[in-house]
Amino acid sequence: MSRTDSDTLVFHSAVDVFEPWRAALATALPNLDVRRADDVADPASVRYALVWNPPQGFFARFPNLALVINLGAGVDALTARDDLPDAPVTRLSDPLMARMMAGYVLFAVLRHARDIPVFERAQREGRWAYVHPRAAEEIRVGVMGLGELGAAAAKEIARQGFDVRGWSRSPKTIEGVACSAGMAALSAFLGGCEILVVMLPLTPETRGLLSAERLALLPEGAKFVNVSRGPVVDEAALVDALTRRSISDATLDVFETEPLPETSPLWRLDNVLITPHLASIALPTSAATQIAENVRRIRSGQPPLHAVDRRRGY
Repeated sequence: MSRTDSDTLVFHSAVDVFEPWRAALATALPNLDVRRADDVADPASVRYALVWNPPQGFFARFPNLALVINLGAGVDALTARDDLPDAPVTRLSDPLMARMMAGYVLFAVLRHARDIPVFERAQREGRWAYVHPRAAEEIRVGVMGLGELGAAAAKEIARQGFDVRGWSRSPKTIEGVACSAGMAALSAFLGGCEILVVMLPLTPETRGLLSAERLALLPEGAKFVNVSRGPVVDEAALVDALTRRSISDATLDVFETEPLPETSPLWRLDNVLITPHLASIALPTSAATQIAENVRRIRSGQPPLHAVDRRRGY
């Protein structure tokens, strides 16, 4: 089979619906045969894998893989595996996915900035409570992690008039955002965040980065938003800070263990909003264009776009 003939992409995800992806990819690249993993008659024909958390040993079935596409922006679960094939790994870089993430983050920031959790608790208690609103420019919002999604969220928050500062491991420049970089700048950054939004990738360097000691650097009564990965934060330390109200409220979309166990104390805290890891998802109609372009590039012997550096983990 030549590189321009029809070849096969195998799809696996326990949470994404197959048919919209098949339809979108058929439109973007009609000569690509898209199949579920349990519907592949000839494993040797599979050259591309579009996956989200496939079972261990999944890739061994397909000996001719030339590209692995992660069904999302976060690739830590893939890069941590010991059964990845010797093929490029790419993440999805989708403007609509970035917009969805920015919308979720803006919702969380506005909810905390306008003290909505205070009013929600008062309503449950049948109590009239008044907290005087503050102007957006008086409220310091920090975005920790300024990659593609983090930068989009920081820009959206700044567009609403907030005093936005960002932190990343390497220097970044974003209009309307006061950026700092490197571990030497982290303590001062955390100390200036009334609302902290965590958007870091999970890597060996970021695992546990927000320890009890670093959470304690936040101003008393700070608000906390995590849309990155649960293990970036010491979850037990976060529970303790929320219980003591040194962190007054949190919006959490990600956790150390997912689904969040029924025994987790986070479920019982009235100052925590929990959502099930859906701040941003890959959208077939927009992401299919990028996938099709990378398939064309692999077919023509070019390197794919948005390739993951396995050593760095993103």
